[in-house]
Amino acid sequence: MEPLSPQIKAEMDDAIKQELPADAKNVTTTSLGSLQNKDSRQVMDIVDRLRRSGLSGELQLPQLVVCGDQSSGKSSVLEAITEIPFPRKENLCTRFATEIILRRATSPSISTKIIPDKFRAATEKTRLEGFKASIVDFSELPNLIDEATKLMEAGRDEGSGQRAFFRDVLSIEIAGPGRPHLTLVDLPGLIHTDTQYQSKEDVELIHGLVQDYISEKRTIMLAVVSAKNDYANQVILKKCRDVDPKGLRTLGIITKPDYLEAGSAGEQAFIDLANNRDVTLSLGWHMLKNRSAKEINNTFGERNASEAAFLSKGSYRDLPADSLGIEALRTRLSHLLYKHLKTELPALQKELNEKLIEVTHGLELLGDKRSTPQEQRRFLMTVGTNYQDIVNAAVKGHYEDTFFGSLAPNESVDHEKNMRRLRAVVQYLNQQFAQVMREYGQASKITLKANFLRSLAFFDEEVPKPSTLDDGYAEFAQYQEEITCADAIQRVSSILVRSRGRELPCTFNPLLISQLFWEESRNWKLIAEYHIDRVAEICSAFVRTAIAFTVSPDVGDNLLSLKVDTALQTRLSAAKKELTNIINDTKRHPITYDPAYVDTVQQRRNDVYAARMKQLADEFETTSFTAREKGACLQSNVINADALKAALAERRNLDMEKASAEEALDDSLAYYEEEVKYFIAAVTKQVIERYLLTDLAADTISPIIVGEMSDDEVGFVAAEPEETTRQRQSLEARKATLEKGRQTFKSALGLMGRAGVR
Repeated sequence: MEPLSPQIKAEMDDAIKQELPADAKNVTTTSLGSLQNKDSRQVMDIVDRLRRSGLSGELQLPQLVVCGDQSSGKSSVLEAITEIPFPRKENLCTRFATEIILRRATSPSISTKIIPDKFRAATEKTRLEGFKASIVDFSELPNLIDEATKLMEAGRDEGSGQRAFFRDVLSIEIAGPGRPHLTLVDLPGLIHTDTQYQSKEDVELIHGLVQDYISEKRTIMLAVVSAKNDYANQVILKKCRDVDPKGLRTLGIITKPDYLEAGSAGEQAFIDLANNRDVTLSLGWHMLKNRSAKEINNTFGERNASEAAFLSKGSYRDLPADSLGIEALRTRLSHLLYKHLKTELPALQKELNEKLIEVTHGLELLGDKRSTPQEQRRFLMTVGTNYQDIVNAAVKGHYEDTFFGSLAPNESVDHEKNMRRLRAVVQYLNQQFAQVMREYGQASKITLKANFLRSLAFFDEEVPKPSTLDDGYAEFAQYQEEITCADAIQRVSSILVRSRGRELPCTFNPLLISQLFWEESRNWKLIAEYHIDRVAEICSAFVRTAIAFTVSPDVGDNLLSLKVDTALQTRLSAAKKELTNIINDTKRHPITYDPAYVDTVQQRRNDVYAARMKQLADEFETTSFTAREKGACLQSNVINADALKAALAERRNLDMEKASAEEALDDSLAYYEEEVKYFIAAVTKQVIERYLLTDLAADTISPIIVGEMSDDEVGFVAAEPEETTRQRQSLEARKATLEKGRQTFKSALGLMGRAGVR
């Protein structure tokens, strides 16, 4: 960056030290009664107390920000509002944000300090924070500002050259008996383009600085527009509209109307702007006439008289009186501030409480200080106990703890928020698994044809279905083949022929049932493994969430790497081994002692026999007529017995192989129906429940596990790193500030209530 020219630098230094108006000797100038009526004073007192309690670093406190383009008259507006004589000159610009804190006190005082930019180096922050000075009257203010500027300049990086602007903040607190509680911020003016002495980096810095301030939701913007330039070209209006489209917290200020030619189009344009006819703001516009270059040494009384005389003439007489002049502006600001602050206080209090809860929880996660092995082990014992309570509650389905929070009904069951309710998620996934097994577990799905004789209830029964299947479970539909009943019998017949033993005709080898069952259940392992992995993933994610809730990330990560990850993998391996045992059991010769199997087989055969008899009866049914009775001919349906007898004799000669195949198909389907129920129960109870849910807390983190850890392991997990110590100190400081702020809020609101402020 190019350094400021010696001429410009000398001009700036000279301007800072120039003669101030006569009012500068008096710290408590003209009473600012317009800014401190009873109600607004009570509300502003609360904000002042909160600011002094240190909350400005934690919360966005309400404040007034004076912003505008370079040389738009911002500092003059600030000076007129506060009646504090700031050193200024037409060609001198504000090089950093200046925070003006007015505070009521029994004795007058002026104190200053520098709030360093957060991106400054630590040593630079310390040096700038060391700047604290007090003065007795405003005549010393230029020297203070000059000293602060030089300190900021001294901190520039080597080789970066002279800085024109800074992100540091100069804070000036002015106390006195006649002061209202009020905070205003004067920002550097926006630069449209870089010059020889104001680089592109300076332009970006100022725009970023202004953007940061006006983006704060509790900031009221006094957008200053100079009548010397076309307001359409003054970028501050666009910036304010971007962050406050409806102008709910933007008050437009028009300055320098004395530069406009009376009766000109330019004057009319600014008259229209003041009437809120062009750039519309909910808070409207206000017009001021500040000191001209010739009036720079006038007192505030002379300044106000000059302004009143000017605005009472010409076209300005037609503007509303409450939008003209400094006195009207103070009254307007008083009402505006009162309404704004009163609206923001409940939200501010809520945000304060939320931050206090957040910081308190952060400290709870860090736990007590732990430097010795005994302290570290005791700390982990507490962690294990708290963790165990949460996990056991989740496994049992007791969701009273704050850990479980609120549900997310519009999200999936295993969504992060819902996943904390572990039992509910596992129950849901078990239902998905059971449904998939019933729907798609059988390798061949037998479908019926309308003209096919067999009408087995097994094929027709409707299995209850959930509303939907999750994508992962639904994909198993692709592993199922659809075949007709005739094709199924033909397939069984082919297998029967190739597995003949010494059994008699019209019977089948008992091993045929095993073969058919093995073929139909070949997808069971694939489905069960997917389900086990899915539940294991949920358990793992839940455990990590429970650890993150119970302990700080550094300790949690160490616990995961040292104990938890291994324990979870061991539990999953044991679950997979148990599944293998169950699958191996299905490979053995079919065994069942359930009477339901016999009933099912018998029922199927009865259904087949009944269906065949009904078909034959329908086929050989005839209509006969009897004698007239009372003049009517009686009709009845009868079965042709001879034809039926012949048909039955013919059917005795059916293919013995096909009859055996049908019997074998009935038996295998009945056995499958019983076994799939057993398999669903075995997987959900013996695998999911026994190996993935039971003792989940005891196997991952528990006081017993901590007690068995060596001192080295305890130290690895729980020893407090340096950054944790710093984090604890920061959190403790923040907690103290927030608690002080909450107490301030409580007492101030109590006083406000007793005073009858509504």
